[in-house]
Amino acid sequence: MDDIKRIVDEVTQKIRSANIEILENIKSEYLGKNGVVTKILKSLSHYSVEDRKKVGFEANRVKSVIESGIKERKEVLKKASLAEKMRKEKVDCSSIFYFPFSKGSFHPVLQTIQDMSLVFKSLGFSIAEGPEIETDWYNFKALNIPENHPVKNVTDTFYLNDMRNLLRTHTSPGQVHVMEKQKPPVKVIIPGRVYRNESSDASHSSTFHQIEGLRVDKDVTFLDLKAVLTKFIHSFFCRGLNLRFRPSYFQFTEPSAEVDIQCLFCKGRGCSLCKNSGWIEMLGCGMVHPNVLKAVNYDSEIYTGYAFGIGVERVAMFKYKIDDIRLFYENDLRFLKQF
Repeated sequence: MDDIKRIVDEVTQKIRSANIEILENIKSEYLGKNGVVTKILKSLSHYSVEDRKKVGFEANRVKSVIESGIKERKEVLKKASLAEKMRKEKVDCSSIFYFPFSKGSFHPVLQTIQDMSLVFKSLGFSIAEGPEIETDWYNFKALNIPENHPVKNVTDTFYLNDMRNLLRTHTSPGQVHVMEKQKPPVKVIIPGRVYRNESSDASHSSTFHQIEGLRVDKDVTFLDLKAVLTKFIHSFFCRGLNLRFRPSYFQFTEPSAEVDIQCLFCKGRGCSLCKNSGWIEMLGCGMVHPNVLKAVNYDSEIYTGYAFGIGVERVAMFKYKIDDIRLFYENDLRFLKQF
């Protein structure tokens, strides 16, 4: 038994500092056909039954210790060899591949949509999408726009070849799509690109972006609309910014209003951008017209709602102090690199 203990201490020390070649020699020396442990196991017949059990158990334990020790040492040597190989063969890719261009960034319009959406999400709104190609029903009729309204003329709207489909002129059709698929309560914003048949100038474009907002539930009031838009404007621009609601008219809301904010350029003192009024028109809004609710089979006696539409480029122009909407679409890197 003393010999077995000595063998364990001896072989453990050898394994700890051995390389692969020496490990094979150790295995042969102790576990081979004429190995030390093998000889002990072969000599068991010379012991009494009681001693045979003790010596046999200890000898087999030593055999397991040696086998597991050799296996673990091989794993350590294998990992060390791989690490050394990787160190020697390491390649600095940055010296081989060179990308001479600066990193890209979000377009200011997309960045503005994301920033606005984050504010509305914090106010409990979810985000939906609507198709850019619409029918007359979704773009006009379901929104309470009469058949003879001037906005339906080809001078204002881009119709497709069959004249049954058109490029949406606002994101408001998204309201109808959402309400057709979802029963109240509804609280959603719908960002997207819209199209108008008009000439481009410093403040107008034939293609631009809007964010439509809609909330429908029981007991929704104009006070709720004022609260959410005030919170949005103060969160997006700055706390304490003056704003006002002016009566207006939209076919799909009643009553309707337009929201003005204090001019960010002149701080309300009056400048050419705000036409010396100190105010900038920001968005349109109002309570959802009962006819719109009826078009999607909502009971207007039970449910009320509000809606609003915000021009993204207009917001971006105020936020980044840009005086020409055409800059967003000219792909001038001198302009885009500022964002």
